[in-house]
Amino acid sequence: MNITQEKINDLNAVVKININPEDYQPRVEKAIKENAKKAKLPGFRPGMVPAAHIKKMYGKSILVDEINNLLQDTLNNYIDEQKLAVLGQPLPAIDDNKEYNWDFADNFEFKYELGLAPQFSIDFSSTDKLTQYVIKVDDETLASRIKNIRRSYGKMTNPDVSADDDVLYSELVQLSADGSVFEGGITNTASVRLDQIKDEAIKASLIGLKKDDVLTFDIRKAFDNDAAKIAGLLKIEEDDAADLRSDFQLTVKNVNRLEESDLNQEFFDKLFGEGTVTTEEEFRTKITEELESMMVQDADRKLQDDTYKLAIAKVDFALPDEFLKRWLKATNEKLSDEELEGGYNDFAQNLKWTLIENKVITDNSIEIKYEDVFELAKIRLDQQFRMYSPTAIPEEQLGQYTVQYLQNKDNANKIFEEVKALKVFDYIKNVITLDKQDILYTDFSALVTAAQ
Repeated sequence: MNITQEKINDLNAVVKININPEDYQPRVEKAIKENAKKAKLPGFRPGMVPAAHIKKMYGKSILVDEINNLLQDTLNNYIDEQKLAVLGQPLPAIDDNKEYNWDFADNFEFKYELGLAPQFSIDFSSTDKLTQYVIKVDDETLASRIKNIRRSYGKMTNPDVSADDDVLYSELVQLSADGSVFEGGITNTASVRLDQIKDEAIKASLIGLKKDDVLTFDIRKAFDNDAAKIAGLLKIEEDDAADLRSDFQLTVKNVNRLEESDLNQEFFDKLFGEGTVTTEEEFRTKITEELESMMVQDADRKLQDDTYKLAIAKVDFALPDEFLKRWLKATNEKLSDEELEGGYNDFAQNLKWTLIENKVITDNSIEIKYEDVFELAKIRLDQQFRMYSPTAIPEEQLGQYTVQYLQNKDNANKIFEEVKALKVFDYIKNVITLDKQDILYTDFSALVTAAQ
């Protein structure tokens, strides 16, 4: 057997493997004998089928299988021995001029294209600077949060006239272009929340309504063409909601209002436990602390995103793009050329970040231990459970769930990659300069939106 490598350039290579009969015949003969022992054919007792008979009937298919197995073993071993950093997987190069008899005496030659990882260096230092935002709660956000909490613990009333943030329990009827009721059209009785109406003029027209009042409105404009919301309101398919062009007649059946809970000791005790909070000032302070604690995660995500962009910008290296595109097409048969071109840039950016991650981990001997993976998996599971119940799961039981979760290979790989990214982010943050800056939540939200 002979293996040679032809380096096309720094990012592409071709490996040529020549296989002679003496390389594959022992494997083929062994496979034929094993098949003979297992074969169940008419006229032969189990395990007594002659090897020559198996070779005559199935020899070529066994030969093909063993050649493929030999090629994979040989190629993988060669890549490991030569320490080749390949991207994707080797692609067989088709040679239409090569034809084989598959008669157990052929000399075979196979070629594989390789996409090679680029060589690069990356050096983070204190001269690299990023802003680390410390988000502060603004009055508007605090007031909105307090309002929602008070309404969650409030009571439902039925005022005579609708006001801002009320809910109109209404009959909705589809209209024709001339304003008449559309025969056989959409009708549904549903709750229309005024706080979800996006068009200010339509929202104003829904304020001051009484039971049995009738109003015509543009439902698409009211909900800013949000097909999901419209579909839910009318109990129709989302695709049908997206195609709607009709006005609707709204008839008020009832006006519902969720009154806010009083800021009294009973309300404070329900929220925080008996006697923990006793004044409105303490209540506002507590809500502010909770909001800013949640906003730390928003600030961390922003810093991670900025760190990612800094790393990508610092390293200017090329990828074997044409090879990677062919590999993506070969491994995703349903991928169209348009989808490939549209999504390739994101794929390439993610691949570059993976290469940077690996470089940082290797250069700085960063370890990823099972304990790290286990602890993060436990945190993620705890977060999921708390979405359905505020009561924490006992530590021992959570540990058992975590062990079961990580027994799934996909789950384990997912958490491993997350731990890897977090360790790289932590390393970079400890090396570069972080300028802490206080920012109001509304300003931070605008900053994030503008960057998208």
